Amino acid sequence: MARIEIRDVSKLFGEVRAVEGVNLLSTEGEFLVLLGPSGCGKTTLLRMIAGIEEPTSGDIVIDGQVVTHLPPRVRNIAMVFQSYALYPHMTVYKNIAFPLRARGMGRATIKDKVEWAAGMFGIGHLLDRKPRALSGGERQRVALARAMVREPSVFLLDEPLSNLDAILRASAREELRQFQKRVAVTTVYVTHDQVEAMGLGDRIVVMSKGSIRQVGTPAEIYQWPADTFVATFVGSPPMNLMEQGDLLVGFRPETFLPAEFVEVRDGGVTYPFEVTYLEYLGAERLVYGNVGEKFQARHVVSRLPGSVDVSIEAGSTYSFAVSRRDLRYFDRASGLRTDKGLA
Repeated sequence: MARIEIRDVSKLFGEVRAVEGVNLLSTEGEFLVLLGPSGCGKTTLLRMIAGIEEPTSGDIVIDGQVVTHLPPRVRNIAMVFQSYALYPHMTVYKNIAFPLRARGMGRATIKDKVEWAAGMFGIGHLLDRKPRALSGGERQRVALARAMVREPSVFLLDEPLSNLDAILRASAREELRQFQKRVAVTTVYVTHDQVEAMGLGDRIVVMSKGSIRQVGTPAEIYQWPADTFVATFVGSPPMNLMEQGDLLVGFRPETFLPAEFVEVRDGGVTYPFEVTYLEYLGAERLVYGNVGEKFQARHVVSRLPGSVDVSIEAGSTYSFAVSRRDLRYFDRASGLRTDKGLA
């Protein structure tokens, strides 16, 4: 296992600042997820850790060694790309064995290591096939096995599940997390999918415009967003935000419920909610509408679980409430979370 330290790293492409002033420290064996929209700098940061890109300034440290200017081959890292990059003319066995042959290992050692890696991902029966005969999930496992056969100290993953369909992606996500727990290799995973980030990460690094906005556990990121960007990027639907003087008041849709289901004695708020549209999603309903008076809001969303058995129709107004403990306050000018509204 190894720790990854990123020290004040920036990357410029001409006049474009892809990454700016990033500082980050992983723990040994951690599953660290870089989350953000397209163009936020997460893949560029991953490529600098891998040695594929060189920082304009700052340093990359792996296991206590500064590797900023070292090539990928001496960093003891393994990387899996979105495309998997399998050799189509080679069998699964030869694809997995390729990095070992490049190191000049003996045939017997290669055989043992390939069988070990294939067994880890349950693809031992596919060793004689070529990539075109594999499903998307099987190709993903081959790519992971090829990376792990080297027994790296750092595992880098660049959106490896994005090419899979929704059902397969969910099962592959579970398999990947269980695998990472077993081998305890420090892992950095890039994604724009918040479900993947919440389900996989020990910690999540939320990025925007080349900078880190927040680092924390999935619960910390979701429950206590550092600013309005994190509040609205993480969560589907995102956090409701409404103006109140020089503050923005936020609350998650699942905390915005019919008043009879909310404890408001702690100082929560109750107000009329004019429903404009409903979505029935089986286990839950999403209710869209408008509230006024207290927050002067134009539009908010409520997520009602199946256990909230109340009749709601578009075009009607209902009494909805939010408990005080579920309210979050943000400075209107900076967007940063503040404790001002809690007083």
